[in-house]
Amino acid sequence: MAAAAAAAAVGGPQPPQPELPAPGLALDKAATAAHLKAALSRPDNRAGAEELQALLERVLSAERPLAAAADSEEAAAASSGGGPGAAEEEALEWCKCLLAGGGGYDEFCAAVRAYDPAALCGLVWTANFVAYRCRTCGISPCMSLCAECFHQGDHTGHDFNMFRSQAGGACDCGDSNVMRESGFCKRHQIKSSSNIPCVPKDLLMMSEFVLPRFIFCLIQYLREGYSEPAADVPSEKDLNKVLQLLEPQISFLEDLTKMGGAMRSVLTQVLTNQQNYKDLTSGLGENSCAKKSHEKYLIALKSSGLTYPEDKLVYGIQEPSAGTSTLAVQGFAGATGTLGQLDSSDEEDQDGSQGLGKRKRVKLSGNTKDQSIMDVLKHKSFLEELLFWTIKYEFPQKMVTFLLNMLPDQEYKVAFTKTFVQHYAFIMKTLKKSHESDTMSNRIVHISVQLFSNEELARQVTEECQLLDIMVTVLLYMMESCLIKSELQDEENSLHVVVNCGEALLKNNTYWPLVSDFINILSHQSVAKRFLEDHGLLVTWMNFVSFFQGMNLNKRELNEHVEFESQTYYAAFAAELEACAQPMWGLLSHCKVRETQEYTRNVVRYCIEALQDWFDAINFVDEPAPNQVTFHLPLHRYYAMFLSKAVKCQELDLDSVLPDQEMLMKLMIHPLQIQASLAEIHSNMWVRNGLQIKGQAMTYVQSHFCNSMIDPDIYLLQVCASRLDPDYFISSVFERFKVVDLLTMASQHQNTVLDAEHERSMLEGALTFLVILLSLRLHLGMSDDEILRAEMVAQLCMNDRTHSSLLDLIPENPNPKSGIIPGSYSFESVLSAVADFKAPVFEPGGSMQQGMYTPKAEVWDQEFDPVMVILRTVYRRDVQSAMDRYTAFLKQSGKFPGNPWPPYKKRTPLHPSYKGLMRLLHCKTLHIVLFTLLYKILMDHQNLSEHVLCMVLYLIELGLENSADEESDEEALVCGPERCHDSWFPGSNLVSNMRHFINYVRVRVPETAPEVKRDSPASTSSDSLGSLQSSRRPKVLQRENSGTAQVFSLVAERRKKFQEIINRSSSEAHQVVRPRTSNKWSAPGSAPQLTTAILEIKESILSLLIKLHHKLSGKQNSYYPPWLDDIEILIQPEIPKYSHGDGITAVERILLKAALQSRMNKRIIEEICRKVTPPVPPKKITAAEKKTLDKEERRQKARERQQKLLAEFASRQKSFMETAMDVEKIFSSDSPENDIPMEITTAEPQVSEAVYDCVICGQSGPSSEDRPTGLVVLLQASSVLGQCRDNIEPKKLPITEEEQIYPWDTCAAVHDVRLSLLQRYFKDSSCLLAVSIGWEGGVYVQTCGHTLHIDCHKSYMESLRNDQVLQGFSVDKGEFTCPLCRQFANSVLPCYPGSNVENNLWQRPSNKSIQDLIKEVEELQGRPGAFPSETNLSKEMESVMKDIKNTTQKKYRDYSKTPGSPDNDFLFMYSVARTNLELELIHRGGNLCSGGASTAGKRSCLNQLFLVLALHMRLYSIDSEYNPWRKLTQLVEEMNSQLGNEEQQPEVPILYHDVTSLLLVQILMMPQPLRKDHFTCIVKVLFTLLYTQALAALSVKCTEEDRSAWKRTGALKKNTCDAEKSYEVLLSFVISELAKGKLYHEEGTQECAMVSPIAWSPESMEKYLQDFCLPFLRITSLLQHHLFGEDLPSCQEEEEFSVLSSCLGLLPTFYQTEHPFISASCLDWPVPAFDIISQWCFEINSFTERHAEQGKALLIQESRWKLPHLLQLPENYNTIFQYYHRKTCSVCTKVPKDPAVCLVCGTFVCLKGLCCKQQSYCECVLHSQNCGAGTGIFLLINASVIIIIRGHRFCLWGSVYLDAHGEEDRDLRRGKPLYICKERYKVLEQQWISHTFDHINKRWGPHYNGL
Repeated sequence: MAAAAAAAAVGGPQPPQPELPAPGLALDKAATAAHLKAALSRPDNRAGAEELQALLERVLSAERPLAAAADSEEAAAASSGGGPGAAEEEALEWCKCLLAGGGGYDEFCAAVRAYDPAALCGLVWTANFVAYRCRTCGISPCMSLCAECFHQGDHTGHDFNMFRSQAGGACDCGDSNVMRESGFCKRHQIKSSSNIPCVPKDLLMMSEFVLPRFIFCLIQYLREGYSEPAADVPSEKDLNKVLQLLEPQISFLEDLTKMGGAMRSVLTQVLTNQQNYKDLTSGLGENSCAKKSHEKYLIALKSSGLTYPEDKLVYGIQEPSAGTSTLAVQGFAGATGTLGQLDSSDEEDQDGSQGLGKRKRVKLSGNTKDQSIMDVLKHKSFLEELLFWTIKYEFPQKMVTFLLNMLPDQEYKVAFTKTFVQHYAFIMKTLKKSHESDTMSNRIVHISVQLFSNEELARQVTEECQLLDIMVTVLLYMMESCLIKSELQDEENSLHVVVNCGEALLKNNTYWPLVSDFINILSHQSVAKRFLEDHGLLVTWMNFVSFFQGMNLNKRELNEHVEFESQTYYAAFAAELEACAQPMWGLLSHCKVRETQEYTRNVVRYCIEALQDWFDAINFVDEPAPNQVTFHLPLHRYYAMFLSKAVKCQELDLDSVLPDQEMLMKLMIHPLQIQASLAEIHSNMWVRNGLQIKGQAMTYVQSHFCNSMIDPDIYLLQVCASRLDPDYFISSVFERFKVVDLLTMASQHQNTVLDAEHERSMLEGALTFLVILLSLRLHLGMSDDEILRAEMVAQLCMNDRTHSSLLDLIPENPNPKSGIIPGSYSFESVLSAVADFKAPVFEPGGSMQQGMYTPKAEVWDQEFDPVMVILRTVYRRDVQSAMDRYTAFLKQSGKFPGNPWPPYKKRTPLHPSYKGLMRLLHCKTLHIVLFTLLYKILMDHQNLSEHVLCMVLYLIELGLENSADEESDEEALVCGPERCHDSWFPGSNLVSNMRHFINYVRVRVPETAPEVKRDSPASTSSDSLGSLQSSRRPKVLQRENSGTAQVFSLVAERRKKFQEIINRSSSEAHQVVRPRTSNKWSAPGSAPQLTTAILEIKESILSLLIKLHHKLSGKQNSYYPPWLDDIEILIQPEIPKYSHGDGITAVERILLKAALQSRMNKRIIEEICRKVTPPVPPKKITAAEKKTLDKEERRQKARERQQKLLAEFASRQKSFMETAMDVEKIFSSDSPENDIPMEITTAEPQVSEAVYDCVICGQSGPSSEDRPTGLVVLLQASSVLGQCRDNIEPKKLPITEEEQIYPWDTCAAVHDVRLSLLQRYFKDSSCLLAVSIGWEGGVYVQTCGHTLHIDCHKSYMESLRNDQVLQGFSVDKGEFTCPLCRQFANSVLPCYPGSNVENNLWQRPSNKSIQDLIKEVEELQGRPGAFPSETNLSKEMESVMKDIKNTTQKKYRDYSKTPGSPDNDFLFMYSVARTNLELELIHRGGNLCSGGASTAGKRSCLNQLFLVLALHMRLYSIDSEYNPWRKLTQLVEEMNSQLGNEEQQPEVPILYHDVTSLLLVQILMMPQPLRKDHFTCIVKVLFTLLYTQALAALSVKCTEEDRSAWKRTGALKKNTCDAEKSYEVLLSFVISELAKGKLYHEEGTQECAMVSPIAWSPESMEKYLQDFCLPFLRITSLLQHHLFGEDLPSCQEEEEFSVLSSCLGLLPTFYQTEHPFISASCLDWPVPAFDIISQWCFEINSFTERHAEQGKALLIQESRWKLPHLLQLPENYNTIFQYYHRKTCSVCTKVPKDPAVCLVCGTFVCLKGLCCKQQSYCECVLHSQNCGAGTGIFLLINASVIIIIRGHRFCLWGSVYLDAHGEEDRDLRRGKPLYICKERYKVLEQQWISHTFDHINKRWGPHYNGL
């Protein structure tokens, strides 16, 4: 219906419709609707039906001039308001009325909802929605729940996580196919269908009539709006316009689906009813509009390469079919060569022909299947055509949501799934063409995952709609569009084609949705079985896999560096993993039991066929092409993995599925090539190919890929090795690794295929590969749990790991739907068995650790397996790291002190099928290699390392462990070793070969070798190795002992049967391997300068081992057979399974094993040891060798020099750091916090001035007027003080709408109110002296304690400015880092030149009376402060003052009513001092009980700051008339004169002054440095005022009765001797004085509210008075400590008052004895107490005459502030997340994309939100300035991370919420439950309070006001 409206909108002008009721007459609509409903309810309702049809025709008018459709968008755009937009609205209104049948639409909706029988949630969401997945409740791994269903179900203790949906999804609650019923939420626990009433017939009757027309109109509208995109211009714009116009219609449909099951079933009927569709859309009949619409539909079909069956002839699409069929037949037969022809027909513009070609192909795969799979689409219902348009319009979100919202209806689900499958090929084509393939992919998967995750449904569609055929075929076609010729092996004639990884299809992962669906359906057993049984499908699939075989070929660059490093390898690895490996794992998961043997046989059979085709297509004979490698061999890997599964789970006989020997030899070539190339890449032989080749080598072994890549490759090689001739296999390995020529007995050789510098690492690579091949048991008999354990141990040995990184690093079965869930039970149990958890620690440096797992000691002791580590390391340094950790463990546990070798570990037994693998260890070729290498190592030939020796010994030991038991009759065979004195070894058993002596070896040597006679460098390769070199050996060699050497002329007799294959012609083979010097490869015998020599060796493996032992230990005859002392060793050998130690222990272990296995060996070992070994003769050194030796020596010397230099450097640095530490001590001689300099100076008065070290130029000296020194300081504005509150309960972060935080009880707010109150009634200049500011935006000054010359600093800043390196700070703003300790700073505070001697003179106590001192103070204050003359120092003083002012914002310094008045500066300056003192107090914990031992004092710059402030304050002299000092110390005679001038505002009464502020004003007005007795005098005077204030406040707080009682008791004592020091007397006097005014009047009701109903006892009054005075005493003591360097005493909390007052000199000295301490005894009145008090009270009374209320409020000062805290956070992060991530922003009322919340005040802000930007400042930055004066601490809701904003910089601080394994979850990627980590939060709060964010956090960056 709405569609009609929409259609109307499109059509431009509406045809006149006189019958239509005027819009707005809703009544008429309702009446009409009611009338029609009645008509339709009659039994004979034909008339009603016709009437309704006519009305719908009108309302949903589709009749309009078609020409106008083209201008539809313009029309719609132009006519906002009354045009088509209104018509659209109108039509929708009509539809709603008609549906409701005359009633109200809302009531109708409610009525329908009541009949909702659906027990499913089915909520559909789009990308970025937050949903949950519970693995415990899920049956399908794709199961997901909406937040509401999740929280209403019970998932405690389950394995669940929260996730952000990537493609969108739907809630599965209530669907028992996908999840277990126990997990359903309360709303969807199965309702029995009985209690849902039946839907009354008439309720939905109208809907059944109206909806078909409505949907038809929607379809017409879609047809009209669609225009084929032009060839290259994307038409997204036009399509989007159409969709925008359609928005209301589709939304209306969506709302209908939300009415519940009853309405959904009506919609299903409408959408799937074929008759309706036929009637409305056939396009026949007289309606021209409908005809045109139908034509557009057919055109769209045709342009999509689809046909509409009836119209084939009309459009003439038949012709091409004949031509394409042959091609299709060939394609399917697997003759991949012909695929090249496809390219011509596969262009997008010839879609028609391509379409039919496709159809033909598919027919072949399952001959009887329906022909119209690929390209004929016949739409039979609305649903089908709707889906067609949905695809055409590239899956608009609204349409997708509508189609998915219908899914809870079962009937619809089936119909829709079939429709989706029917359109699958079309979807693929559209996807390939799409410009927005990412969005489209997500939307496709959004739909398909809902359909294919349901096994029942998937099975049904597979059976009824050939789902598998369609999918495989579609995938095949998709890839066919980007094939290129493979250049592997035979570049010219190769017939093999591979995908081109550079194409967008692969690069952008466009194939992802289709592959993902395929993997999804293969996870269902019933579907997978059909796939594995269908031979045709398997052939097609192997065909598909072969497109990836050999893709992304790398060719080694030999000359220049490659110009352009292509990054296509990402695409290649992703494609193999997703398109080949994951389906493979999916299939494998169904081959677990014996009954599935047949499946494996099928796969293996077709795999081998495909491989055979592949070898043929690339013309592979026997040698791989040189300098080429591809990492992609998916066919090999399929074959390997199915073999492994067959043996492991299906008890299949391995030999029954193995091919013949020739095929095995071919199979091993390419995987072996990859292993050799890995070694080449790590030896830097591929360096000219750029970094990407290293990237490939790493990806190949990386955890997500290794079990689909390297593991199957190694397994395949193990299988080949176990079945092929061992000599052949070993010689192939050394040849592939290009080290054949190195294996010579001679000291010199020529390697024709490898540079000398690469030889050593290639040899190591070859041996390491052999060790891995022989020791790895991943597929050869380990159980899954053992594998998991081995993987975990290997990862943990490299490094400690977090839980999530372990999950990530351990290769799980990579198919996400295999049901093996990471984090499953076995994972956790294995983890707890092998590792200990290290809880997250907090280092003082502030770097926060995560919770880590570290290997248990017994794991290091018994399970550390270097082989596994080498296999699994992506970076080579990890192997070293593992060895270092192992070494550290052995040292620590005392098991082995030296440098251990990788330990030898016994392996799990081999599965019987693979026993043949061990024959490698018992073949002559390997023994010759081992013998040669041992000999070379002993003789110190070049290019051999300890690593080589280690591997050689490892292989020997492996051989001894796995020896065949042929030794029993060995004694009989002994005919003495003499008989075969010169040949190599007699047999193939290692145990007997070890003792075989080799006397002479014939070798080929370069003629240049100096010792041709004696020691000609023998290439054993000519007698031992090289299957191919066998022909190189001229027969002449058999000059002597012809009988013996012959055996080795061929590698082995047994290889004769391969000979024809391998040596078709040895010359041909050589041309492949060797560089082509000439066209004809000269026979190796005639190679230049080679000659034959005979070497005398006379050694056996055993004798070489014993000599090696001597060499390693550096002693002659160091080996002594242990059994000679203790025969027990041989009878009960305790050879540990696992042994630690170095080379010496390894040799001893091997010799013992050799002796154990044969008595002969034992005897020979003893014999060898008896002969005293002669010292090894010094070798004669040739010139060439000398050269290399010199080089080595020079290198060694250079290394030593470097070591020496480094050591020297380190010691310098150490002494430098020590002096740096002393800098503080030196500096503190000026502000003497340190006793040491103080004592020295007292003893020797000659030391006159403080000495400073400049950390830049390194000179020491005093600070002088013309060359001042300064302290490195950081100035920052701070509002921490303002956050103090007066209640102890910390505020909580609001997590519901009710909780709110109001700021009016903060310290800042209270002080603000007080100041504005004073300013209302009193003179401005006087107000600005009465209080301090700086609670918000105060300037805090801190220093690292280092000093520098100010001129040095300027040049340092200059150099920073010119330094182009990106710093984390802004030099233009004066920021820098301290040159010594790198602490962040932004200014320099000049040190005032002052001498210490003076200082000490001032300290001497004087005996002047207090009256004299008061006069002196007044005089000193009266002297005008002349600013020192224009010196450098004074300039610096001014500039630092400017810096201090500019640190904070203007609003935090200007409080005066007259802008720019000097009083403002005055107030600001003494407030800076106040801020710094108050903050230091907070850093000390709010009191001074801990005394002077606080760290804050260590680096304080208060002393210097004071001098700077004082100098500036003296410039503003207070007129002595107004100086409060007078009022404090003198009685004014004529009180009345003050009140005379009424018109002026009075000054602030002295009792309303803030005493601490007065103290600072008085002190800063004095000339510096200050004398101690003046200081004490000021404090004494101020204390009297403070005490009076306390009494006044107390008097206001108590009741009238209390007051009169106190008045009486005090009056009685008034005449006692120390009346002035008794609080009772003073209190009664204060009360009587204040009672003269109106202060106590108007007691009324509100008064009682203020009064605490406690009875005041003398104790509680004393406590109140002390608490009132304490803050002042604390600040004063701190000040005294900084100015005079006096230590702060430590004390208990209860005695803090008395200790501080005596420390300040308030207490008379004799007053130590009395026990109950009375605060009044500290009073020392300068003038008679009663006179001065009455004078002060008089001021108050004159004010309260007019303003009693305010007068009272100003008297009660809240002085007890608690320490500042951040907001308290809830235990579980989810509570914060659920409330805030959907919360709307108060400014822009949208839900922010990145919500954040301030942890200081709880304000909710948009991070980076442009919506809330003000004058180019984003909201977070703005808030940080208003709330924290430039410091903001925000919790990012969607990331769980805290971000700090400091001024113009920001940093990510980390998270205070950790999961159960102590890990952060940044960006909530893992979505596990997170819990508050109290320690971290404390650290954060500590850094905030101590202002150390800048120093502790390292990674700062500028935010450019964009946060």
